[in-house]
Amino acid sequence: MCNSTTPAGQLGLTDANHECHCGSANPAHTISARPEGSIESDYLVDGMTCSHCVASVTEELSELDGVERVDVDLNAGGASRVTVISSAPIAAERISAAIAQAGYSLSPAS
Repeated sequence: MCNSTTPAGQLGLTDANHECHCGSANPAHTISARPEGSIESDYLVDGMTCSHCVASVTEELSELDGVERVDVDLNAGGASRVTVISSAPIAAERISAAIAQAGYSLSPAS
């Protein structure tokens, strides 16, 4: 099992007034436009405990059309933050399916 801590600057806070257009009703998911035209979407994923977990999720998400980069902030004791940077919005259902294909699931809505 891997140990990881969340850096102080990454508290998982989101803008309560942010309006998401990806079709997700899951408050564990946020999306924001990046200045260079890319889209950055954050998801909370349960069950990830080590670098192999990170690699599996990254591989599945990277295979989706439009995904430019995947970053994972591993939280071995809870939900890990997965950031997907893409050239266009990707439906939450496609993200969820790719995460499930890797053997994990999105964190349920609080």
